[in-house]
Formats: sequence, structure tokens, C-alpha cells
Amino acid sequence: MFDIVSVDSRNAEALEPLGTKRKFWYLDSNRQMLFKAEERGTGEDWAEKIACELCDLIGLPHVHYELAYDETGEKPGVVCESCAPPPTSLILGNQLMLDRDPDYPVEQANRYRVREHTVEAVMEIMCELGPPPVLWMKGTPDGVSSALDVFTGYVMLDAWIANQDRHHENWGALRDGDRLALAPTFDHGASMARNLSDEERHERLTTKDRNRHVGPFARRARSALYGTVAATKPLTTVDAWRVVAKLTPEAAHAWLDRLAAIDGATIEALLVQVPPSRMSQVCRDFTRSLLEENQRRLLTEED
Repeated sequence: MFDIVSVDSRNAEALEPLGTKRKFWYLDSNRQMLFKAEERGTGEDWAEKIACELCDLIGLPHVHYELAYDETGEKPGVVCESCAPPPTSLILGNQLMLDRDPDYPVEQANRYRVREHTVEAVMEIMCELGPPPVLWMKGTPDGVSSALDVFTGYVMLDAWIANQDRHHENWGALRDGDRLALAPTFDHGASMARNLSDEERHERLTTKDRNRHVGPFARRARSALYGTVAATKPLTTVDAWRVVAKLTPEAAHAWLDRLAAIDGATIEALLVQVPPSRMSQVCRDFTRSLLEENQRRLLTEED
């Protein structure tokens, strides 16, 4: 089983205002840590942890998450160390987009429906950033060296895990003095269809209706990236990957090679480490099937 960290909320130093979940910062041996509660039973805790472990497998720069409980033992969540300890600061994507375009709708209420959040605009910003600091780049594939190369991996991850949460506040840059570097990827708790009920998971795994199978369901996942500002809907996660892959073919091949090396037994070995109280057997079965389906689509370039 994965380790589970006990967090004492009485040590909270600052509440985290971003997002909808209860979060707070605290110090642990001089490390700035963030606890994110999972009080709604939607599976964001296990999704965050599994996504973190998948990043490890392919060598993607990422914030490391551990499963956690508060001091009562009743409120589950995850904990992670800040990727921007002082004097470093985290500049979120919406601010970077605003710096690029003074008319960017940074205050728009729905972060997922910002049509100006296009692949082209984000890629332009990547060309101005340095890669993540060396600490985060230790496991990346050969040939992956720029921020653009690394972000290509983030987009592939999103397609693999069905992450529909790559809006403009879920990527960013680390500022250290005058240097701006791409931040490691973070906040994947909305991935792997973690909020489905077990009843729906079971039905999709067993139904004879081919339109209800995992495959058609997987194809519905949408990113928060648009193809053009005139588009009425964001790209699907796989279509966003295809657009980015065409712009960065060498990096795309490097990331796909890493993905191809992951087999079903490796995925299962991760999923069984989530406690049954947080992830049922049918949830494991469905999640494995979803990951395998998306992996197949990415490697075969099929719809």
C-alpha cells in the first residue's frame, strides 16, 4: 500500500485560495507543504496519487503527491511540497497569457471556456521559458531539453490519464530572479474519470452496447486548450496531443517511447497500492481499462 501521511491541521499557516477544495499550507522540517482535502468522495486523492506515479514511470517533471489524512483520521486528501519555495515564485499560466496579450480574459469566471487559451498561444509562451530546473529534469528522455519539449509531455500525460483540467491556472512558470522556467506539472485530481459512480463503471465494463464501452467514453475527454479562438469547443485531449506532437515531433516520439514501455502489469501494480477504502475493485478495473485504452490510442494514432 502507498504510505499515508498524517497532517495536523492545527499547524496550518495559510489557506490556499485557488480551487474549490479545502487546502492549507504548513511547515514540515522547513519544507512548505500543501494539504488538499478530499471531503466529497470524488476520488481526487487517488487520482492525484496515481497520476504522480505515472509521471514517475515516464520521467515527466511533476510535483510529488502522497496520500494523507488530517489529524482526526477521518478527512482524506493528498499532500505535496511546494514547487516554488522562497525566493522562487510560481507564476500561473493566466498571468503569463496576460503578459503576452493585454486583452487576454484573465478574469473570465469559467476557466475551462477561455477560447484565447489556444495551443498556439501556449506554445509561444513555452518558447520564451527555460526548461524546468535541473532537479525536475533528472528522468526526462534523451533529446527532451526545452520547455516546449517538456510541455509536450504534459499534453501527452493529459491524453493518457484523461485529464480535463489543464486550464490556465494549472500550468505555470517558476520565477527565480530574472529567470522564468516551466514549472513541473501539477494538479491532476480531475483525471481518470475519478468522479464516476461504481455503478456506471461496472455498466461500462460489462455492457453489450458498444457505444457505452470504455473506448467511446474515453474519446469524449476534452482538454482546456482550444485549436483557434473561433472554436466553439476545446480540443479533445487526444486532439490537443496531436496538434502539439506535430509542432514538436522529436519530443513527441521521445515521450511516446516512454509510454510504450508501460505495460498493464505495471499499471495494476500501482492501482493495488491505493487502499480499498479509497478505491474499489471496480474502480481499479475501470481505471486500468481507461488508461490502457488511451495508451493504445496514443500509440496507434487511432480515434
